[in-house]
Amino acid sequence: MKKMNVSEMSEKAANDLLMVRLGQLVVNERYKNGDFKVPIHLALGHEAIAVAVSQTMEPEDQLVLSHRNIHYNLARSGSVKEEIDEYLLKPEGAGGGWLGSMNLSRKSEGVAYTSSILGNNLPVASGMALANKTREKESVVIVVTGDGAMEEGAFYESLTFMKTFGLRVIVIVEDNGWSLASRIHERRCEIDLNQLAKAFGIRHDTMEGNDIARYIETLRDIREWTMDKNEPVIVHVLLTTLGHWTMKTEDYPEGKFINYHAGPAKTVNIGDGPVIENSEADPVFVLKSRLDETEFDKLVKNQLQNLSGELP
Repeated sequence: MKKMNVSEMSEKAANDLLMVRLGQLVVNERYKNGDFKVPIHLALGHEAIAVAVSQTMEPEDQLVLSHRNIHYNLARSGSVKEEIDEYLLKPEGAGGGWLGSMNLSRKSEGVAYTSSILGNNLPVASGMALANKTREKESVVIVVTGDGAMEEGAFYESLTFMKTFGLRVIVIVEDNGWSLASRIHERRCEIDLNQLAKAFGIRHDTMEGNDIARYIETLRDIREWTMDKNEPVIVHVLLTTLGHWTMKTEDYPEGKFINYHAGPAKTVNIGDGPVIENSEADPVFVLKSRLDETEFDKLVKNQLQNLSGELP
């Protein structure tokens, strides 16, 4: 893989990616320490798509999120402290201490709505996009959902609505292959999202590999396309939620691998550094592979200095 310098990649993209990862690692340490009373869904391994979405958005665009939203909120605000204060339900938190984790939105940062209810944010995003069209606003609604919500009626109804009315919506489907403690293929039949999109006559793109520079370029092209065509787009993002635990049962006496869903990621420690897995499944590993080692270490050091006051 060709090495790049920070200016070639975009210093902001590299810094934001590391901030979102290290910010989550700080939250994880405090979660393990018992500091939070609200449920939190970490998004370790989801950082590249969140930063790419944030850097694609224009000022009038609206971002609509789901229960797993920490990565997008961090990418938009850049403030780990305000995120932590919200999880502590402090008045100075990102939502004034009222929203906690799973419903955290910040209109001032373009996060227009967040819902903890599976699939609920899709009809809301559809309504926002229709309002934008009626008001002739030059903007896009980006709604983030997951492979679980693809089973909900709201998913299909919203796609029908978006296509019927020619709405500028980018539907980001974060697909980690898991549903709580079960692999998707253990629980239900495969849903071919590409074929499903074709059935609706909706453009479909797949993103994988966690290359932040390529993700930003791709999403900017998609945003330009939906603005020009007045059509929705489905973006299927294949990713891995990092962190896991082992469940021992009679059927699995040695323990069954269970992917992370919520709560503290007990096998992940900030002292081990920002890279969690040495593979393309980890956006920070991909970033490190693309940069000169000295540049990468300097970026990490600067981010850790910024976060030092938030550690337990």
